[in-house]
Amino acid sequence: MRSGSIQPAVITSVISESIAEEIGFEPGDRLVSINGTRPRDLIDYRFLCSDEWLTLEVLDTSGDAHTIEIEKDFDEDLGLEFESALFDGLIQCNNRCPFCFIDQQPPGKRDTLYLKDDDYRLSFLYGSYLTLTNLPPAEWERIARLRLSPLYVSVHATEPDVRQRLLKNPRAGLLLDHLQWFQEHRLQIHAQVVVCPGINDGPHLEQTLRDLARFHVGDMPAVASAAVVPVGLTRFRPTEDELVPVNTSKAQEVIVQVQQLQAEFRETLGSTFAWLADEWFLIARQALPSEAHYETYPQIGNGVGSIQLFLKQFDQAARVLPDAIDNPKHYTWVVGNAVEKAFEPIVDRLNQVEGLTVTMAALNSDYWGQEITVTGLLTGYDILEKLKDRHLGDAILLPALMLKQSNHSNPENTYFLDDMTVATLIDGLRCPVVPVDGIDGLLKECVALEAP
Repeated sequence: MRSGSIQPAVITSVISESIAEEIGFEPGDRLVSINGTRPRDLIDYRFLCSDEWLTLEVLDTSGDAHTIEIEKDFDEDLGLEFESALFDGLIQCNNRCPFCFIDQQPPGKRDTLYLKDDDYRLSFLYGSYLTLTNLPPAEWERIARLRLSPLYVSVHATEPDVRQRLLKNPRAGLLLDHLQWFQEHRLQIHAQVVVCPGINDGPHLEQTLRDLARFHVGDMPAVASAAVVPVGLTRFRPTEDELVPVNTSKAQEVIVQVQQLQAEFRETLGSTFAWLADEWFLIARQALPSEAHYETYPQIGNGVGSIQLFLKQFDQAARVLPDAIDNPKHYTWVVGNAVEKAFEPIVDRLNQVEGLTVTMAALNSDYWGQEITVTGLLTGYDILEKLKDRHLGDAILLPALMLKQSNHSNPENTYFLDDMTVATLIDGLRCPVVPVDGIDGLLKECVALEAP
């Protein structure tokens, strides 16, 4: 369901040297309409702004209305950024999946942590996953009319009874009909299968991947790829659920099963098609596939090949690392313990730079109750409790993907998943904390180097 009617789009920033800056737009102004149409979302905004002649209705920060006429090049961007990509509210989830991460969090945190996104627009814009269970005919028509492709779909199972059991929604059983719709309209999805032992594994998993592969045909396959992901459980999940965690033996079993199908798909489809998330190999205590295995990284957002891609990008950047830095630095680099072994070569290479010392702190999450934790799920509590008695050097390097904030310059307004702020962590550790975004951010902080 949608949470509200179309509201004026709140402008949060104006890009330097843009059309909007030249006109005099300011943060806090609100965009009401474009050429007489009120945009529902960022998709409408981009579509409407593609014209050469625009008439904008705008409310300034005082609430006064203005009409602005603009002549520009076709598809030239205005340079406006908004508070939200959705101007009419979030389409929320109507399923009750027992493995939903939203329901596996403790109560009393910030409201946004409990919003269940099942919005096809965020899927198109940002690659978030949706289930297709809550779309009325008008939204299906809009997807087709605007060619919103690819979308990212949480499949989990193609057998109607199994998917209904997982999503707790009778409409979940319509998935194969939905895939047929995408095929008929020459639109694409990327599929996700979260494996829950005892429910959709074993023969159910094989059936699901074979069903999805039937839609990977032609020059515009309806199902472009599929990712197989282990269920993630926390200590806060409801005690009455039927879920069990993925252990080492189950991970090994799934790897063997999917790799057999991958070999078959490469022969029949010309692509691996169904991909195993990196977590399977970490849980199974097995080596990751080579970087070449991942083709074009179609499921990178699901952690499929993300470790190998990170290592590849670092290897490329490391070719121009300096021999030494002028001012000695000592950093503690925080990562999830899931990547500890994989990232050891990065630390070894950084420490070859004279004057630079990088100590990796590979942590699990006691907050979530996990023995093996990916970096993005580490919380402020985990970092504070595990590092408070350590010598941390000049600063802590913190992967930005742990944090909720588009601009990490304000530690008072930058949050971890447990609602702790970066400012609170700084106070607790009595050490500076530097968010770093990917290889570029890591190298820029360590040796003032921009990654290529």
